[in-house]
Amino acid sequence: MADSLDDKMALERKDPETATDAVFEIPINASGHKQELDRNFSFFAICGLAVTSGNVWVALGGSVTVAIYNGGPPGVLYEFIAVSFFYWLVAASIAELASAMPSSGGVYHWASITAGKYGRVCGWFAGWWNFLAWVFAIAATTEIIGAQAVSMYAAFRPAFVTQRWHVFVAYMIVNWLSCFCVLFANWILPLLEQGGAFLIVAGVLITIIVCASMPPVHATNAFVWSEWTNSTGYASNGFVFLLGMLNGAYSVGTPDVVTHLAEEIPQPSKNIPKAILAQFIIGFITGFTYLISIFYSISDLNKILDSTFLFPLASIYQQATGSAGGTLGLLIIAILPNLIALLGCYLTASRVFWTLARDNATPFAGIFSRVSRKHRNPFNAILLCAVISTILACIYLGSQAAFNAFIDSFVVLSSISYLAAILPHLLSRRSEVAPGWFWMRGPIGFVVNAVACLYIIVFVVIFCFPFSMPVSAPLMNYSSLLTGGMTVFVALFWFWRQRDYEGPRYVAPDAEMMAADAM
Repeated sequence: MADSLDDKMALERKDPETATDAVFEIPINASGHKQELDRNFSFFAICGLAVTSGNVWVALGGSVTVAIYNGGPPGVLYEFIAVSFFYWLVAASIAELASAMPSSGGVYHWASITAGKYGRVCGWFAGWWNFLAWVFAIAATTEIIGAQAVSMYAAFRPAFVTQRWHVFVAYMIVNWLSCFCVLFANWILPLLEQGGAFLIVAGVLITIIVCASMPPVHATNAFVWSEWTNSTGYASNGFVFLLGMLNGAYSVGTPDVVTHLAEEIPQPSKNIPKAILAQFIIGFITGFTYLISIFYSISDLNKILDSTFLFPLASIYQQATGSAGGTLGLLIIAILPNLIALLGCYLTASRVFWTLARDNATPFAGIFSRVSRKHRNPFNAILLCAVISTILACIYLGSQAAFNAFIDSFVVLSSISYLAAILPHLLSRRSEVAPGWFWMRGPIGFVVNAVACLYIIVFVVIFCFPFSMPVSAPLMNYSSLLTGGMTVFVALFWFWRQRDYEGPRYVAPDAEMMAADAM
């Protein structure tokens, strides 16, 4: 750990393996490192980041025409309820770890501590899985914005034939503008995230009102609530329901997003759990009501499924409003929160990689662990995320199926990174860390952690099944292949780098020289 060892920081720090004390010279935060980033995200700013990066109703809208094959509108609604319930348990498990150890490393730090003597290797894999998931989230969000932009143009030109290179151009513009914003405008990001939360709430209200009032004909109650339609090719409706929960997982499966800003928030032990709570309450309410409104606005489902729009939600809006202008207006309402969400993805992915680098867990760690004194951010780590996103864009230009294989692995990679922190916490009888401001006491904590782990273990397997039958190469689910391949890469890198890798250490919350605002 370059900073913590070279600077000889000032604090009693407990090492879970040796139980020895070390004396340092400079106050540190809960990560065991000196405080390098400014705590410029207020409570409302971090809630804005949580709500905007969660981006539930916009994410649901982007995937609704895929999700609808798994049971029709009733399937989408009930699958969303089910997956939200389980992610509430995952979020609660993450919130208490974030409260006990508010570090920008997030699951990377927690897995290193809760796994005891296996902490170094467990944290290594958790950190890399989490980083890969978030850098793929950058690519996925950017591609969605590009598809939205092209669909907005196509809404006024029925004869327009969309090509992948159109999206590629939009992707590159959005990707690098977002990167430059995070690089050079760190001071304004808290305000943008608060604005993003307003756009999320105001946008869903406007969309619901338009979709409820403008369609000349509304769908029936049976179409929305009870007419189950299995169009996947699987014989078992029960399995189709479970597989369909993947679509909801893409929208609610980001409970760790704010934890990676722990070193940029005042009183993170208290404010992070509150922000996660706000994220999931607002996300569920806006997502569920949004789905109901757009399903009632559908008059011809087959026309939507056969739509030529790259962003099929445009077809639903076209039916709801009956005009190109109305479609454009609703797409603008959807694209604005996505732009802010992309900034949140950049913040999260770059912070994860930066924390790995400062523990010597990445190539060129000395470069990527630096914090720019001028811009007050991990400048090089942010730039790397943009470069990786650009490489993925080039893959998209060559093959959309190959690109989808990367971004489809987001849920699996993020889920197993959560498991790497929560499962050791459970197996160690929740005894490796001191409770923070939020802590599930007694049997409640054990039950919540156990169900969360069981959900992740079971559904990681289910989410690797093909999306439909019969299987074809372009429609195959390559999540298991990508996750396995990336894990092999991470394992090989571990064997190469393990001697130089230090790993995070546990800092007791009541340690004498803990920085005043670190908890």
